[in-house]
Amino acid sequence: MFLKFFGLKEQPFGVTPDPKYLYLSSAHREALASTFYGIEAGRGFLALIAKQGMGKTTLLFHLLEQFRHTARTAFLFQTQCTSREFMRFLLAELGYETGDQDFVRMHEEFSRQLLREARAGKRFIILVDEAQNLDASVLETIRLLSDFETPRAKLLQIVLAGQPELADKLANRNLAQLRQRISLVSGLKPFSAEDTKGYIQHRLQIAGYRGGSLFTPKALSSLTYFAEGIPRNINNLCFNAMSLACALQQTTIDEGIVQEVIADLDLSQYLSQAGRHTPVIPRAAEPGSLEYSWGQSAGEGDGTNGSYWGSRTGADSRRGPIPIREREDDDLLTPAEAHAYLQKLAQSLRRWQS
Repeated sequence: MFLKFFGLKEQPFGVTPDPKYLYLSSAHREALASTFYGIEAGRGFLALIAKQGMGKTTLLFHLLEQFRHTARTAFLFQTQCTSREFMRFLLAELGYETGDQDFVRMHEEFSRQLLREARAGKRFIILVDEAQNLDASVLETIRLLSDFETPRAKLLQIVLAGQPELADKLANRNLAQLRQRISLVSGLKPFSAEDTKGYIQHRLQIAGYRGGSLFTPKALSSLTYFAEGIPRNINNLCFNAMSLACALQQTTIDEGIVQEVIADLDLSQYLSQAGRHTPVIPRAAEPGSLEYSWGQSAGEGDGTNGSYWGSRTGADSRRGPIPIREREDDDLLTPAEAHAYLQKLAQSLRRWQS
């Protein structure tokens, strides 16, 4: 570990959603304020939607901290479940054993707990993470929970947080009643270059770092480019860069270290023979664009927001891998279109060389 080498009290780029490390970019600040206000104003249903790796869970834990002393809260993340299992998870989160109770009895038990908290003057907040995995029937169960209200106020505040697939589900006409009840929708955007720098400095400071600039300007520029503004990508790159710097006994991380880390994270070098294909060329690509790659997308759940580190070739290989966005089949060219595109690209390269 590099903690002692860099004078750190704890790991600054861990994989757990620790709310004290939350960095509020303008988009994160706006989403937090909007969700907080929606709960304070008793708006009922709220939604937080962003791509994976953007820090939704960290923001939700921070939100829980804000209401820890003034509300009864439940945080649910086991979303691949039936309606009965959802109610069982909900009651277990609230500290109640359900045993073999059927759905109706669990619903009645939840009603009693909700009314008890309301008489005590406390809000009741349910946060559902990874809500894009919820089956339509479970979303309907959650909608029915929101029917608990008095003539003057909602007794229950529900925040559904998830990836863009959640928006797809909510837009389905079969869930129109649920969509109509969602009064506020917030989103998170990738960090800008300035946000990326601030994010790294913030996490290092919280972890106890008191030295000078850890990354050289060029190293920070390379890291910013390849991380694509995704906090999870930034964490992975920083962790590996600090580990390598420690092994090399370098107290400052230069561009060479960052480029070596990026090359190590290049998944294309590990693809099987079956996974190596001809170039994937986007329809909208312009002549001279580098946005094509050998290989295929690494797939969901790899921590890279649906993309992987593609490889550069030729003179650009010294600059390391290039991030390749995931392509759908509809974006691929036909053989004839690909041939025409490559001819046009060759003409552009000849003009550039002359």
